[in-house]
Amino acid sequence: MSLEQDLLKQRLQRIQEIEALGFRAYGQRFEFTHTIPQILAEHGAKSAEDLASPIPVRIAGRILTIRRMGKAGFLTLSQSGERLQIYIKKDALPETDYSLYQLLDLGDIIGAEGYLFRTRTGELSIHVDKLYFLAKTLLSMPEKWHGLEDVETRYRQRYLDMIANPDVGKVFVTRAKVISSLRRQLEERGFLEVETPMMQSLYGGATARPFTTHHNTLDIDLYLRIAPELYLKRLVVGGIERVFEINKNFRNEGVSTHHNPEFTMLEFYQAYTDYHGLMDLSAELLRQTAIDATGGTQVPYQGAVIDFDNIRRFSMREAVIEFWKGDGHPTMEQVKDPAWLAQHSHAPSAGERLTDIFERHVEAQLIQPTMVYDYPVETSPLSKNKRDEPEMVERFEIYIAGMEIGNAYTELNDPQEQRRRFEMQLAMGEKGNEEAHRMDEDYLRALCHGMPPTGGEGIGIDRLTMVLTNSRSIRDVILFPLLRPEGNIGIAEDLRSAGL
Repeated sequence: MSLEQDLLKQRLQRIQEIEALGFRAYGQRFEFTHTIPQILAEHGAKSAEDLASPIPVRIAGRILTIRRMGKAGFLTLSQSGERLQIYIKKDALPETDYSLYQLLDLGDIIGAEGYLFRTRTGELSIHVDKLYFLAKTLLSMPEKWHGLEDVETRYRQRYLDMIANPDVGKVFVTRAKVISSLRRQLEERGFLEVETPMMQSLYGGATARPFTTHHNTLDIDLYLRIAPELYLKRLVVGGIERVFEINKNFRNEGVSTHHNPEFTMLEFYQAYTDYHGLMDLSAELLRQTAIDATGGTQVPYQGAVIDFDNIRRFSMREAVIEFWKGDGHPTMEQVKDPAWLAQHSHAPSAGERLTDIFERHVEAQLIQPTMVYDYPVETSPLSKNKRDEPEMVERFEIYIAGMEIGNAYTELNDPQEQRRRFEMQLAMGEKGNEEAHRMDEDYLRALCHGMPPTGGEGIGIDRLTMVLTNSRSIRDVILFPLLRPEGNIGIAEDLRSAGL
């Protein structure tokens, strides 16, 4: 018999003993007077003298530690990422409650009623006079001092990760604040939140490979959306002049510390503005989101301090010049010269070469918040051309900590030019570009009804949360990231062998 099977048998036996005392192993509704975070916030600074007049409390939590010392003991309970000690003394409890205490295991969920006091070492605690049993744990908990450190287990068993590592839950509290802040800020500016289809007969709005599925009743192939862009712009045509969606997107691409096939984006569109207007708006949104999520504009990230009060702006060509690390130092004339670009990149066209050089030489150096604007037309099929440089478009991307956080542009609203761009993308696809954009005839038809001058932007919620929580990997800010199937982990056999 394995150690896990033996533990299961012991704990199943404990259930019988607990129920023999008159408690239910999987409890019932429990009314508490305080949460553990509330107690710490309201009474954490009080001295022993302040607590001389008894303050009654009734709490619930999961047992993280047990220290038994003769006829007394201390337990540490956890709730919402915070911990509080409770004190058990045989003479202060009913006999059945003390017998229950002797049967408790790490991981069990209990209720405790008593009053606040400080121990001789000064630790805020609850002197317990009544115990309640709420739920039994059957599996072993992570070791007390080292928590749960195996990365694969942490992502696969997020529930266990959150029990063992209290800071994990705080990451997702911050993530919720990020989303709430962005939503509130846009609504205050008159934007309307909408929902668009996640399954689409034609994918678009980005250059990416889609996931394919099949609708049995209609007998048609569908795609999980790679972006909501073309639907949101249809709504601008229809008269919703400020619109946004916080959405799940799916891209059938690689997995890395910066990429997950399923990710969350904020996309918003504003009529009668352009990419310069969105740069100003983005600076305001990011600054306020940092304040709402972390309490300030200076945020630590992997050894750097990210300053959301100071967002730099460079054209793509200026960024190549500013951050160039190769031989020599290029001039503006050189980065505009197709011959110079061809010397440093083997991409098919001049615009793609400039983008390739930027991605290889510059991106990783953009640690502080930076907006890079004016992109080549070849890499921007939905953006409006610059009037004085038709080979470039009115587009910018936001970089923080070497990652692309956002993408925005003045929307192309000329249906004839949009058709030409789609055809350009189709030609790129015929040459082997698997991420090239598809032709969307209905979107062209919508543009033929007239779309006002519009700016549109997408901000990656996951990557922004990484920065604001000092998380190294995107998997740290996604509750259930995609992983390979686990295979036979043996737990089913252990449960069956133990009689469960």
